[in-house]
Amino acid sequence: MLEELHATSEAKVRRPSTRADDVVTRRMSAVFLSSVLITFLIASSAPTPLYRVYQESWHLSSGTVTVVYGVYCLSVLVALLTVGSLSDHVGRRPVIGAALVLEALSMLLFLQAGGVTSLILARTLQGLATGAATSALGAALLDVTKRWGPLFVSIAPLIGMALGTLGTSLLMDLIPTHLGSVYTLLFGAMALQTLGLAFLPESRSPKPGAWPSVLPRIRAPESSRRALLVTAPVFVAVWALGGFYLSLGPDLVQGITGSGSATADGLIVSLLTASAVPAVLLTRGADAGRTALGGSLLLTSGVAVTLLAAHQDSRTALYVGTAVAGAGFGPAFQGGVRLVTANVLATERAGLMAAIYAITYTSMCVPVLVTGLLVGEYGLLHCTLFFGLFVMALSLAPFAGMGKLSARTPSKVS
Repeated sequence: MLEELHATSEAKVRRPSTRADDVVTRRMSAVFLSSVLITFLIASSAPTPLYRVYQESWHLSSGTVTVVYGVYCLSVLVALLTVGSLSDHVGRRPVIGAALVLEALSMLLFLQAGGVTSLILARTLQGLATGAATSALGAALLDVTKRWGPLFVSIAPLIGMALGTLGTSLLMDLIPTHLGSVYTLLFGAMALQTLGLAFLPESRSPKPGAWPSVLPRIRAPESSRRALLVTAPVFVAVWALGGFYLSLGPDLVQGITGSGSATADGLIVSLLTASAVPAVLLTRGADAGRTALGGSLLLTSGVAVTLLAAHQDSRTALYVGTAVAGAGFGPAFQGGVRLVTANVLATERAGLMAAIYAITYTSMCVPVLVTGLLVGEYGLLHCTLFFGLFVMALSLAPFAGMGKLSARTPSKVS
């Protein structure tokens, strides 16, 4: 009897520390996973300021640049549609580890690129790695922190895109003789993260069905389909705008300001995404539907000011419009993600994240690719105008449906 009481007492003493250790482990896992996701997205936007260098060195047109960018987005999409939910079956770590290795190899290809063919090859490999990683990392974040997971998934692309473009631009101005230094730094970071992955606890136990899961199809669970349908136009508007800045942004800056500075090129893209981060943090506890709707209104207003800047060649209006659009960019996407992920099961998370990312990367690719091909015939100013009107129309499209959806969704992520 005394032994039983002693054992029970020991269990009671140990139980709080076990729970505390579990909380610490989950927090450390969330920090590590967020850093890996941000690294992938830094790498995705790092080539943007270098596009003008590639254009001048290899005599590329704006259309060719958008093709290079489009190949990356299409590769991401292919990976999402095939291995997007693979981590639900084999576990998160194997998918993340393989993606890190592929991404590191793409950095080496960028360093050795000597023409548009090698650049396309590097972008293709990078896209496949990013597509495999983003859904697995997004699902792993939801595994370890259901409360903060949607927030991390929302702000990581914003932070990554801002740091990638601005970091590359600063390195180009500071070390002009080593334009590929950003790829070297990213390769080193990915090598360290690959080692760190060995110490990350697996958050998803393997289950059968890995091979059938790679058949190309969107896997939006039934519980999220209505929300995904209503929010899809917002996702398209947000990420089409992001794709425009990531591909044609440097040309737009040069056309309006006449600046030849790499930092100026990177700053405009960084401003779009960096201004989105505080907006996301300020609205993370607000009603999800209202957050998405408010973000859509800000996005529309910012794009309108940017179009005015392009028409009047106003540097000030360009930066103001970009900042306002960015303030809407973040909440519109984050609110939409919260609406879509509110009621899904753990076993459905990777597939749903693949569906969300499939929409976003298609939006980043197709509209921009069409615009880039039309620039040679109609000019950058006219194409920017039509693109902006397209984004504004999509931003305002889902207002009625999202208002009804918001009433059924918890205001805070639990």
